[in-house]
Amino acid sequence: MSQLSNLNVNSGSNDRERIDITFPNGDVRQVLSGISILDIARSAGTSLGKNAVAARLNGRLVDLCESVQEDASLKILLPADEDSLPIYRRSAANLLAQAVKRLYGGNAVVRLGDSQVAKDGFYYEFELPSALSAEDLPAIEREMRKIAEENLPSQSRKISREEALAFFRERNESYKVERIEESQESLEFRIYGQGEFADLYHEPLLPSAGRLKAFKLLSVAGAYWNGDSERPVLQRIQGSAFPRKEQLDEHLLLLEEAKKRDHRKLGRELELFMFSDEAPGMPFYLPNGMSLRTELENFSRGVQLRSGYDEVRSPFMMNRRLWEESGHWDHYKDNMYFSEVDDEAFALKPMNCPGHMLMYKNELRSYRDLPIRMMEFGQVHRHEYSGALNGLMRVRTFCQDDAHLFVLPNQIEDEIGKVMDLIDRMYRVFGFDYRIELSTRPEDSMGSEELWDEAENALRRVLEDRGVDYVLNEGDGAFYGPKIDYHVLDALGRSWQCGTIQLDFQMPEKFDLWYIGEDGGKHRPVVIHRAIYGSIDRFIGILIEHYAGAFPLWLAPVQVRVLPVSAHYDDYAFEVRKMLRDAGLRVEADISGNKLGYKMRAAQQEKVPYVFVVGEKERESGSVNMRRYNGDEQVLMSLDEAIGALLEENRERQ
Repeated sequence: MSQLSNLNVNSGSNDRERIDITFPNGDVRQVLSGISILDIARSAGTSLGKNAVAARLNGRLVDLCESVQEDASLKILLPADEDSLPIYRRSAANLLAQAVKRLYGGNAVVRLGDSQVAKDGFYYEFELPSALSAEDLPAIEREMRKIAEENLPSQSRKISREEALAFFRERNESYKVERIEESQESLEFRIYGQGEFADLYHEPLLPSAGRLKAFKLLSVAGAYWNGDSERPVLQRIQGSAFPRKEQLDEHLLLLEEAKKRDHRKLGRELELFMFSDEAPGMPFYLPNGMSLRTELENFSRGVQLRSGYDEVRSPFMMNRRLWEESGHWDHYKDNMYFSEVDDEAFALKPMNCPGHMLMYKNELRSYRDLPIRMMEFGQVHRHEYSGALNGLMRVRTFCQDDAHLFVLPNQIEDEIGKVMDLIDRMYRVFGFDYRIELSTRPEDSMGSEELWDEAENALRRVLEDRGVDYVLNEGDGAFYGPKIDYHVLDALGRSWQCGTIQLDFQMPEKFDLWYIGEDGGKHRPVVIHRAIYGSIDRFIGILIEHYAGAFPLWLAPVQVRVLPVSAHYDDYAFEVRKMLRDAGLRVEADISGNKLGYKMRAAQQEKVPYVFVVGEKERESGSVNMRRYNGDEQVLMSLDEAIGALLEENRERQ
């Protein structure tokens, strides 16, 4: 029986109209108009009234104070519901702001910036008299818990735009005023008050601060207001919150594991890459990192060449006319770098597609030539604010494993299907599961609505004909076409957007591309944009964290380290190294003179997949004592057998 099946509909006032409330299980109950959602929940039973978080009224997320005036569908949200988690985090951010105001001087000196709920937590930005550090977080958290124990109710009311502006101007909250002035005039404003503190939110908070039990402040850092280096630096405090303590504890353990796997930390320890102030946001690949990157490129190159792609290379820099023709000048110029050559404006390419359009146009094409599949490992440059840079995950220059397929209209769905098979095959090699999103027309799109509808419907048909589960991501397509995005899940269950398939009817129009059809006339091809890794640099960062730096044999910069038990066996170690290198393996010999135990620990710390120990017995028998990374078992086998086993393991990646 539903928790709401015994709802008491009598609340006095017989002159109020009765309305029908429909619950998710199909139950329909009559209540008096004007009743609050909290009263509906309480009438259903003590437990529901006590645990209710918020509600969906006719699909709209509302707080429990909302009154119901007419027939409606209603879902009361409980802590375990997916929609409830952001409410806990929004409420924790609100509690954080109240604590900071209390501790650091209130409205007189503390200015509120932006507050944001994210997948893993929340943050709030503040303008404060002095910079905070990690040492300040425990005191702020204690104040938050003190306020939570006061169990202050969260009271809300709707206000007009003018009232909101007046409210925050009176409190000298200049950042809040700026946000209100930027917002759409039709946006509904709601003030939430909690004791002496009040803030503006568009979505609900918990009914009271006392409901917050499981929260933790995690970090503090400077952040430019609006991400603009010309604006003030605010203090951004980040934290996380959950309905239950066990969930928070599990999340904190995950964060600890993520710290150990941080690609920036492991990148330094394993000597994969570096950054320099002389080129902010632009990675330098050290020999180990270059080996890893080359393996990734060669693997992808081989798979694509066998799948009918042709590799090309386009210039790093092209003139302004090209970017105007492609549409990038109007839609993307704020993210581009510019220069002047012979009194003419040039730009470093942020994408490879315009260069590929020129290559297609370079010669006469027939319908018999299509599909044409051009692939490129193209270095691109995109401007990012310094505060957004994050190791290899967010850089200003990166290599994109781009491809553009020029196809006949009747080849679209078949070619997209082949691309999906290709991406699936490559992701499985890395042990990645993934989910798929279909992103549709954005607000700043170019081209006709009819062509967009045709492109979106084609992508839908491919996904649905293949029985693919996907999430619709409305309004997040590229400016020239809808797209299928791949979000890979790493070893910690984190999601990363990598591969993409974009269907484009616009670029062929922009560049006047055509082919001679079977009828002898000119016809437009359709372009499929495609990336698998996306950014190779970012993909390397993801792989470092996915494998915790312990790469599979085929990817490892050093695959084998040969360790002589003493200097007497250095010559045999060199002999083993030579035979392994001749077989195409990446090998080092440690003849440092350190004790064997030290050498073993060093190889373990550097996550070398295999260690070959050699001494008198191994030299006499032409063998090696082989041990795998993180393994205890040592296996004595002939050198030929060992080489064969490693080569077979290398081949298994395919």
